[in-house]
Amino acid sequence: MTTARRIQVCPVRQDDPLAAPLLAELAVEYSTRYERPLDEQIHTLTTHPADEFAEPDGTLLMLVEDGEPVAGGAFRRYDATTAELKRIWTSKAHRRRGLGRLVLEELEAEAARRGYARIYLTTGWRQPEAVALYLAAGYTALFDPGRPAEEIGPHPFEKTLIRLRTD
Repeated sequence: MTTARRIQVCPVRQDDPLAAPLLAELAVEYSTRYERPLDEQIHTLTTHPADEFAEPDGTLLMLVEDGEPVAGGAFRRYDATTAELKRIWTSKAHRRRGLGRLVLEELEAEAARRGYARIYLTTGWRQPEAVALYLAAGYTALFDPGRPAEEIGPHPFEKTLIRLRTD
């Protein structure tokens, strides 16, 4: 007999304990992939102005399964009509389950509810899994995919949102 697991979407602040695994795992991931000091990555992620990822212009969402944070991501205002996605993360123990795609869908829906018409994001040149996720989710690459990833540097993407009616 199997027990159904339930995933909750929880908006949190950057200093919420539910966000701690996201920030810690991202710091290790970035440090390892980009050969940067771990303490530098931790500092960058934990001291970034939390208000950028808070209402009314942004959000930080966690997917929580059976009380455990398993994935998350954030957006902040990029310009008057564009939200910028940041910190998309899935716990190593929970990858290959479609949670990254679910995070994108939740962030896109929330951005549309807030009146954004477009999503913009960048991902690193050493993150081919992220590039594949964004392409599969309908994002348009704003770079030449024929060039070597290292030559491109950060890989920018965009996606037009369908506005949700609020009346």
